[in-house]
Amino acid sequence: MISIITTSYNYENYISETIKSVLAQTYTDWELVIVDDASCDNSVNVIKSFCEDTRIKLICHDKNKGLTQAVKTGLKYAKGDWIAFLESDDLWTEDTLEERVQTIKNYPQVGIIFNDVEEIGDEKAVLAVKNNLEKNRAKISKLNFPKNIFYNLNIENLLLTFSAVMIKKEALENCPLDTPIDALLDWWIFIHVSYKNDAFYINKKLTKWRQHKNSYLFRQKKIKFKSVNLSAYLDVWNTQKIGIKFLPFFLKTVLLTFTKRFKFYYVVLIRIIKKLIGIKPKESPLFDD
Repeated sequence: MISIITTSYNYENYISETIKSVLAQTYTDWELVIVDDASCDNSVNVIKSFCEDTRIKLICHDKNKGLTQAVKTGLKYAKGDWIAFLESDDLWTEDTLEERVQTIKNYPQVGIIFNDVEEIGDEKAVLAVKNNLEKNRAKISKLNFPKNIFYNLNIENLLLTFSAVMIKKEALENCPLDTPIDALLDWWIFIHVSYKNDAFYINKKLTKWRQHKNSYLFRQKKIKFKSVNLSAYLDVWNTQKIGIKFLPFFLKTVLLTFTKRFKFYYVVLIRIIKKLIGIKPKESPLFDD
């Protein structure tokens, strides 16, 4: 059985369509665990209207606890061998679970399955992520799956949204969920799980990733995501008991990541200086990173 975890918070305008996309799945051996994080709109009543289907479970927090705690609650109630994540404003095509289950049959050794996405929703928000998506697709196309993507995830997150990912429950059991920033929970989980688990990429747009101004990531866009990178490296090092032989790899990863950001801030500084003295700065490819 596949356990689907959906966290809900004030998404009454989207949650119904999300649930319907699960009900439409051609693969039917699933349970949908919805954790409502004390919504103050009509989300809970909308969800309850679907609970006649016994595969759908609703757990309500008595107060808002944040994304991490909501996911923890979902995992506590999940009974499946695999955990799929579906955010409460995203959708799946009807063959999403069928495609993923077939991947499990073809590659039983993998612990992470992810797929391509289609951007939907607000036109401006879609355009804002389109360039990054195309870059990720180009990078993914150069990888041969199944593959361990631990190194790749240390540099950047190739798994763009929770809703495109399914993880073996066994792999999640020893994964610490206490990320310093809720908005980075997905990447935090991926980087811990990927250390000991291979991944497989389904090159099909099975997930419809909704972009809108009220989305969780959009509201968190001012957070300095890169500030938690070092915390993640050290946490993986401690929890996975990585030996000294991996020290060169970690040093290389940290240097690559922070050197990349140094170049970025260096270019920003130069642009500011040139603007102050009246020189029009040239476009730099570094801003595409």
